[in-house]
Amino acid sequence: MNSSPLDRTVFIISDGTGITAETFSHSVLSQFETVSFKQVRMPFVDTVEKADGVVGRINRCAIDQGNQPIVFTTLVNPDILARVKTANALFLDLFGAFVEPLEHNLGVKSSHSIGKSHLSVSSIAYRNRIEAINFSLAHDDGQFVRGLAQADVILIGVSRCGKTPTSLYLAMQYGIKAANFPLIPEDFERNALPSTLTQHKHKLFGLTIQPERLTEVRNERRPDSVYSSLAQCRHEVAEAERLMRRDSIPMLSTTTKSIEEISTTVMQEVGLDKHSTY
Repeated sequence: MNSSPLDRTVFIISDGTGITAETFSHSVLSQFETVSFKQVRMPFVDTVEKADGVVGRINRCAIDQGNQPIVFTTLVNPDILARVKTANALFLDLFGAFVEPLEHNLGVKSSHSIGKSHLSVSSIAYRNRIEAINFSLAHDDGQFVRGLAQADVILIGVSRCGKTPTSLYLAMQYGIKAANFPLIPEDFERNALPSTLTQHKHKLFGLTIQPERLTEVRNERRPDSVYSSLAQCRHEVAEAERLMRRDSIPMLSTTTKSIEEISTTVMQEVGLDKHSTY
């Protein structure tokens, strides 16, 4: 059955996890807002036999939908890549687009080793990430406040404004020990930040959000409650922003920002760029 030309299937094909190709594809496809994309990730395609299976699936999709699927690939083995490229699809070869020009410019051939991008990360960097993830989980939502001295950054803001996912992204991607601490009505009544945070003021970064978006998020968790009402959300957001402005704490609205954008801004504002492992 033919589908609309604005409904396209996207295959993410890699000899590894496919995360690199998937991340890149998200950035590229987000530029086409009028098109509906269905993404299919096919990781660990590391043999010609597996490549044949991929070709069959892509070709069946092309026949069923009446248009070419789109393929993002980070395959490095030339035999496997050549086999996959026999499929009826539009191919976007990420390694080919960047590795070949580098080979010409550097005057040397790349290794074409499967999984090399993962092996390049040192064991020390890997351990740092695991430690950072454990730290962020232990210090989520104001838990275990005695360990805040070890934090690289402490995110503050009202409940459900994006503190937890940002903390975990910073930990997983960059090995940053990110704690997060909620601002609650009791803080607004006292007209002061939690006393636990005062000695760590130089590590604080505030996240805020439009009240209308906050009430949508909270209603998913506690529908038709005072906690999720628009009036309560407006009050908490206004009070939180007032406290952060008064103490000159940098802040960012998460309303229209991706986790990647929020994390990058936090790193730049707090001076954590040095933590990047790449």
